[in-house]
Amino acid sequence: MISFHLNGKNTKVDADPNTPLLWVLRDDLQLTGTKYGCGIAQCGACTVHLDGRAVRSCVTPVSMASGRQVTTIEGLAETLLGKTVQSAWQAVDVPQCGYCQSGQIMAASALLKEHPHPSDSQITAAMDGNLCRCGTYNRIRTAIQMAAEQGGAK
Repeated sequence: MISFHLNGKNTKVDADPNTPLLWVLRDDLQLTGTKYGCGIAQCGACTVHLDGRAVRSCVTPVSMASGRQVTTIEGLAETLLGKTVQSAWQAVDVPQCGYCQSGQIMAASALLKEHPHPSDSQITAAMDGNLCRCGTYNRIRTAIQMAAEQGGAK
């Protein structure tokens, strides 16, 4: 049995410790906001927060979550930061197909939590490797800047 805090609640799962966190979240816990993209940590669609830091859940064994805080897009949506980032995403009309957006938002919110007013280079570094097949990178950057201006990381 592996115990961790998921979106602010104590959670226990009976899973092989080597099972990727992504599959425990999606299959065992029915939290499908976190997406499967590539399975090799290259696209960012599976990004979640582990103790506040953005990690790729497709290559993170669930055992790494033991005793730690895991936040998914569903849990982020309940926070001021999450609401601010999602509001900026909507205002800028970021998504086209939307598949990568939960991972993009999770990466952006981790950045804003660490750097409430990020520079362009910090945005580039934090978002590097989060792929968007629709190419909405300029709108993603604009939404991050808007969220920073609105002060959602406070």
